[in-house]
Amino acid sequence: MANRVALWLCANCERSADWSSLRRLLAEADLPAQVRLEARGCMNGCADPVALAIQSAGRATYFFTGIAPEEDASDIVATLRCYLAAPDGWIDDARPCGRLRHCLKGRVPAL
Repeated sequence: MANRVALWLCANCERSADWSSLRRLLAEADLPAQVRLEARGCMNGCADPVALAIQSAGRATYFFTGIAPEEDASDIVATLRCYLAAPDGWIDDARPCGRLRHCLKGRVPAL
């Protein structure tokens, strides 16, 4: 079974954002069952909320800020698809990620 993929939401940002569209799209998307949406403590993207990250063991980690949860929900799903399609999570062509590619603040290679 493939590693679990975590879509981390800044817990502080989550309190002030509406994630219902993203939760609905994730439930409807044909994504592997191991993708999970979870809140985590402040992720230090406060200068440009809303912050989220994508992470999985053995794959690159991505950190985004300036996310508009309702408007960017389909781009988040598209980014997850690209992430899962990349063998090590390293997305070489981010154009399918839509606006999210402009919100990327950091990408860290897998250990």
